Amino acid sequence: MLKKNVVDKMSSELSMQKQDVSLAVDIILETMASALVEDRRIELRGYGSFSVRKRKARITKNPRTGTMMDIPERKTLHFTMSKSLKEALINETE
Repeated sequence: MLKKNVVDKMSSELSMQKQDVSLAVDIILETMASALVEDRRIELRGYGSFSVRKRKARITKNPRTGTMMDIPERKTLHFTMSKSLKEALINETE
């Protein structure tokens, strides 16, 4: 689902202009991004939580050239789904 689809769905559900809904979605996403940059955890009840994790530095082989490469430590985004979302997904496949 694209951001445009989310804006379209929300504007029809809330009977609001797409421009206003788009601005609200942008503000929400910017707020979430800035919180993650500050290493803060985001929890959306009934949906899940986003957090930043650090991956250790490591040495690996380039599969094309066979040379060894140093990969520095980096941060990654981690999502943990809520129990209710997990159950809904499991029940959907059954």
